[in-house]
Amino acid sequence: MSKRLFVGNLSFQVTEQELLDAFAEWGASEVAIPINEAGRSRGFGFVEVDDDKAADAIQAMNGAEIKGREVVVNEARAREDRGGGSRWGGGSTREFGGYESRGGRGGGGRRDRW
Repeated sequence: MSKRLFVGNLSFQVTEQELLDAFAEWGASEVAIPINEAGRSRGFGFVEVDDDKAADAIQAMNGAEIKGREVVVNEARAREDRGGGSRWGGGSTREFGGYESRGGRGGGGRRDRW
């Protein structure tokens, strides 16, 4: 079995092959670096490593340098476990203390230049 790791703070120039090579010691078998609409790396990726070597890979590679950047490595979480869904993340329902989230404070109007 294998475990998927999240690798963050990647240089935009890192290729999937370079990421695969960096994790080869821990049995890296598959790598994915998502790209944006412009075809550029989004600065993070995922690596599949041997299940029994995942903890060692995280310990060794978290904070390691890949192509001039100190990367962050941890176990990838499924989308539904990541939280989110609201403006404040984590699905929280934040109270606004009587104010509306937009424009509830008033004020505004014309302001003198300085």
